[in-house]
Amino acid sequence: MSSINLPKPEKILIVRTDRIGDVVLSTPVIRNLRENFPKSYIAFMCRPYTKDILIGNPYLDEVIVYDKYGKDKSWLNSIRFSFYLRRKKFDWAIILHPTNRAHLITFFANIPVRVGWDKKLGFLLTERIPHQKDKGEKHELDYNLELLKILGLKIYSREVFIPLCKDSEKWAEDFFKNYNLDTDKDKIVGLGIGASCPSKIWPPSYFAHLARLLREELGVKILVIAEERERNLTEEFKENFKEEFIDLTGKLDLPKIFSLFRRLSLFIGNDSGLIHIGWGLGVGVISIFGRNDAGLSPQRWKPLGSNSYYFHKDLGCNPCLAHNCKKDFLCLKKIYPEEVFSLAKKLIC
Repeated sequence: MSSINLPKPEKILIVRTDRIGDVVLSTPVIRNLRENFPKSYIAFMCRPYTKDILIGNPYLDEVIVYDKYGKDKSWLNSIRFSFYLRRKKFDWAIILHPTNRAHLITFFANIPVRVGWDKKLGFLLTERIPHQKDKGEKHELDYNLELLKILGLKIYSREVFIPLCKDSEKWAEDFFKNYNLDTDKDKIVGLGIGASCPSKIWPPSYFAHLARLLREELGVKILVIAEERERNLTEEFKENFKEEFIDLTGKLDLPKIFSLFRRLSLFIGNDSGLIHIGWGLGVGVISIFGRNDAGLSPQRWKPLGSNSYYFHKDLGCNPCLAHNCKKDFLCLKKIYPEEVFSLAKKLIC
């Protein structure tokens, strides 16, 4: 696809209002824009719960929070938000994830150049790329960078950036001392047992079996990481594990997760944002994938670190019904704890 030629922007707005992993995989866009436009003002519009991925990014000038499920939820408040953006006088808007709201807000913000994928209200964009993400032919990180290429920009780096702050680093130091965890001597494994939907969740009983193998054969210290809304998964894990572990369900904000993760020996988790935080911080990662839909597959969402691995069983379901699976997510159940343990053992020994 040929690139377009546009005037150099003084102010650029990046827009991504979905989940944690999506925003992590968007951070290379920030750096590459900075490399192309060292003197431009670069802002990122995100949801409240992803802002900590962006605050502290040295390539970014401003984080703008759009609370689409809170105070900005109504269409009236979204239009008000667009007029707030209008006063900032951005020259470009780069919309990484196509939503009706993102297209409308940047349109009413009167941003002259609006670049994105031709989906939803894509006709409101000034520069469009045919939306083919559902084919899963590239990684999401590369789909993000594709929008820079259409603008004729050079790609300098594919590295993600995750910030660390003094407060969370101090918290992590104290946490490890309080639990007598020694990063030099102990094997410390984090288990991310939750995810955004059932089609991504490996059975907690499988995680428990894996944890038992790690503990009994390798003496691993187990940390379980989940959101408060996923406490039922932790309870199921606990019922099956019946041994000592550190339960961090609902106890961590993103800065604490960042500082905790970089001290782990290994992180094993479902297809979720935590996986991308892990490899982004240079931690060894094993991810469990279920769905066989091309746009939801590992080809598009796998961890990219040099020490990252994933499991995925293709049961030949065509089409994959993903969230509406009629086989009780058999693709996940066909990934057995013993095979995950075998790989984990190689990575931490």
